[in-house]
Amino acid sequence: MHNQLRADNSITRRKFLSGMAVATAFSIVPRHAIARSGKRAPSDTLNLGCVGVGGMQGAGDVKNVSSENIYALCDVDENFLSKAAAKYPNAKLYRDFREMLDKEYKNLDGITITIPDHMHATVALRAMERGLAVHCQKPLTQSVWEARLLTKAARKYKVPTQMGNQGYSSVATRIACETIWNGDLGDITEVHSWSGGGFARGIMEWPPVEETPKTLNWDLWTGRAREHTYSSKIHPWHWRGFLDYGTQMIGDWGIHMLGPANWGLQLGSPTSVQCTAVDEVNPVTYPHYSCVFEFPARPNKYVKAGKMPPMKLYWYEGKMAKTFKPPADLTEQDLKGFNELFIGTKGYMGTGGRGESVRLVPESRMKDWQRPREVIKRSPGHFKDWIESCKGGAPACSNFSISGPYTEWMLLGAISWRFPNEKLLWDGKKLRFTNNEKANEFIKPYMRKGWELKDVKV
Repeated sequence: MHNQLRADNSITRRKFLSGMAVATAFSIVPRHAIARSGKRAPSDTLNLGCVGVGGMQGAGDVKNVSSENIYALCDVDENFLSKAAAKYPNAKLYRDFREMLDKEYKNLDGITITIPDHMHATVALRAMERGLAVHCQKPLTQSVWEARLLTKAARKYKVPTQMGNQGYSSVATRIACETIWNGDLGDITEVHSWSGGGFARGIMEWPPVEETPKTLNWDLWTGRAREHTYSSKIHPWHWRGFLDYGTQMIGDWGIHMLGPANWGLQLGSPTSVQCTAVDEVNPVTYPHYSCVFEFPARPNKYVKAGKMPPMKLYWYEGKMAKTFKPPADLTEQDLKGFNELFIGTKGYMGTGGRGESVRLVPESRMKDWQRPREVIKRSPGHFKDWIESCKGGAPACSNFSISGPYTEWMLLGAISWRFPNEKLLWDGKKLRFTNNEKANEFIKPYMRKGWELKDVKV
């Protein structure tokens, strides 16, 4: 355990401000020799490195783990890094995550990853290979193949992990699961979830060339993605709407909102996904679309029958969110404040936010409702859950053995819109569609030369 900062900063602030931060050659100690057990005394202080310290959530994530020692900060954008450095003056500074991990892995216990979706897997894998715990923002990865990769990597390297879908730690999500398992809704046959808005909406072709800010290393930001010219319409705020970098709303809010369904219904892998409507398709950004997933009967140790029946899950994104119509015996007012609706043989339940609110629908059903007995241990908080796991506690609630498969099935929706009205049959075990080879081309991401990721053998 490292309770003290080392005195010899490998990058001084003067060097940083002059832009001196390049990747260095490094001989990696054999992976099995450096993998850590994750066992720490609760009183110990972790040394953490934070990759991505600005943008959408970076500064917030650094703050969320600041109960520990912020040992290193890393960001490709000097403006963000400078602001973070002012708050954590003892932290070492890096522009390139590869350099930070290669130089500091012996001094670090874990890292946070708060960067564009397309680079999540690259950074997370490099950290896990060096025996470091990982907290990675949602969605865990940009592609289905990468989600499976990180699931296997976490199993192989046995490091504490957590995806940043905070709603998984909320009390409401746990009550939603317990309500389902208690049988209050009967058999769940359908789930509907919707999210309007989006990023980079209306951009149908690559934005005009702009001069790259001197404070930004655009090549490092691009990482494994295809090379494109810089645009302020991409960095720092709207990259999630671009096909090369993000996942649009299903990866932004969908993975939050669908948490109660994934957990409560023990969803696993679907048998199919089908795009039911799509609009504004273009080669640069995500369109508006809706899709439906079919899930087979599956085991669930929490219900009396020990299993759950087949069900369908409907997702509506962008302008398609307005196409969702509630069941005939419910009104739009009944669903006010919710973004997910469970339809059961005995009734309805709605959840809102990131799974942070829950009640039976319509509200009149709450009059005689009694809260089910507590089955799931209440969370100390999403980041604290991960930190405790790093110190020898139980695995975090959204560790990669859970969030990897969850991200995997969810991202099938981000492929479905390319094949409107076609039911794509999915073989989760083999990670492929069985009836459309063209669709299989989107399972694994593009990797620029020098940024390739190799599969992990477990």
